[in-house]
Parts: sequence; C-alpha cells; structure tokens
Amino acid sequence: MVNFAEQRTLMVDNQLRTNDITDLRIIGAMGKVPREKFVPENQQELAYIDEDVSVDENGERKMLKPHIFGRLVQLADITDKDVVLVVGAASGYGVAVVSYLAESVVGLEVDVALSEAASANLEQLGIENAAVIDGDLAKGYAADAPYDVILVNGSVEQLPEALTAQMKDEGRLVVVEGESNAGVAKLYTKSGGNVSSRFAFNAHASALPGFEKPEVFEF
Repeated sequence: MVNFAEQRTLMVDNQLRTNDITDLRIIGAMGKVPREKFVPENQQELAYIDEDVSVDENGERKMLKPHIFGRLVQLADITDKDVVLVVGAASGYGVAVVSYLAESVVGLEVDVALSEAASANLEQLGIENAAVIDGDLAKGYAADAPYDVILVNGSVEQLPEALTAQMKDEGRLVVVEGESNAGVAKLYTKSGGNVSSRFAFNAHASALPGFEKPEVFEF
C-alpha cells in the first residue's frame, strides 16, 4: 500500500526545496493537495515522481512535474488578493494548489472530460474559491478578465495576444515557451498597457493544445 502522505513529504523535501522553491505558502499548499487524486487510478503510484504524469487515458495531457510547476507558481508571486486564471486546468491539480494562495481561481480547460473531472476533484476537496470552465485555451476566458495573474499550465510554441490582453495593469503571466529541452520559463508583466517579458529559467513542460505556430508555406 502506497503511503501518499509520505510521498508528498518526500516531494517537498527532495524536489521543491532542492530547486529553489522557498515560498512557504507554496510548499504548504503542495504538501497538502493530494496529487494522486488528479491522475487515473493506474497512474497513482507515479503521482509524485519527478516527471510529467499523464492525466488522461491516451497520455496526451499531463500534470507538470512538481518542481517545474512550483517554480512557475513562485515566479507568478500570487497573493491572497489576486484573481488568477489557470490556462490548461487539466484534471485540476494546478487550480487546487493555486486556490490556497489566491482570492479566487478560474481554470480553463478545452477537454470536456478533463474539465468535468477537475470540477469533481475540487468539489471532493471542498475547494470553494475556484471553478473550471470549458473553452479554447489560446483564447483565454475574457468573461472574468482582467486577471492579476495568468498561469499557463504547460508549454506553448507561441503565446497569443488574447492572453496578454486579459492581464490587469501590473499583472503577471507565467509560461514555458518552446519545446522539449529547449523550453524556457518566462515572466510577462504589464505596465501602462505595455507588455514586457523576461527569461526566468530553463524548463521542460508538456505542450498544451492550441498554441502551435501557424505553418509558413514557402514557394
């Protein structure tokens, strides 16, 4: 029988603390939220490994490895007054963690089966300040915009303007751009309506659907 509480403690000590995650609120939230509840039953023993873990039956959508997710959340500098949009909610793990840090959270998910699972997971955990909405990830969720923080919960080839347009002034957006081992985590900020970005750290993260660069045809 797997002791998931023990695995969460090991995750915090061996994956988070050793990768410069120092925010005690994040460490507390990730030490509390049961990752095993957000993966299929046959994947639960893998929930705490230092890899992305599949959350759907075909293995196309994944939960980010703990330290990459934790570093992205730390980069976003979420406060208890913030309204946060999580793009790519998947089965809801990221939304659940952020719910302990923010005032309210909207999770956006394109896969209806995953969004239903995410809503059920949040309800089971008694989380009341978060909701998961169905929709195209690249379009964001304008109905509740603007947001203090937008957390893109996976990697993208190209960040669409639709997402930066939904940032509040002085808001933050965190994302992994690029594929495979060439991915980099970036922090976008908005000031006076102008958006700028900076490199934060190298990162590998599973790709989210809908953010592919358009094909360029050469003659």
